[in-house]
Amino acid sequence: MARYPDLPRFIKDVNITEVYKLMEQWGAALISELDLRDQQAEAKPTSNIYSVVTITEIGSPTKGDIAYAASAGKFKGYVSTTATQAWANLN
Repeated sequence: MARYPDLPRFIKDVNITEVYKLMEQWGAALISELDLRDQQAEAKPTSNIYSVVTITEIGSPTKGDIAYAASAGKFKGYVSTTATQAWANLN
C-alpha cells in the first residue's frame, strides 16, 4: 500500500521562502509516490480474457475485458465510458 507524504506543519516563525521550500519538497515527494503507483498499475495486466457461451454469463466485467462468446462465434471487448457500458464486437 502506498504511503503518501503528509502535508508539512508550520511553526510560527517561518518565512515565506521556507514555506515555499517545504511545500515544494512535499509536492515532489507526492509526485514521486504517484509516479511509482502509476508504474505499478501499468505493469499489471488490465484485461481479463473469458471463454463463455454468452457474455451475459460474466457478472461484472471491467473496462478492457475480452470474451469469446461461443454462441455468437465472436470475440467481444467490454467498453466502459461515461456515455456507455457495453460489449463491442472485435471481429
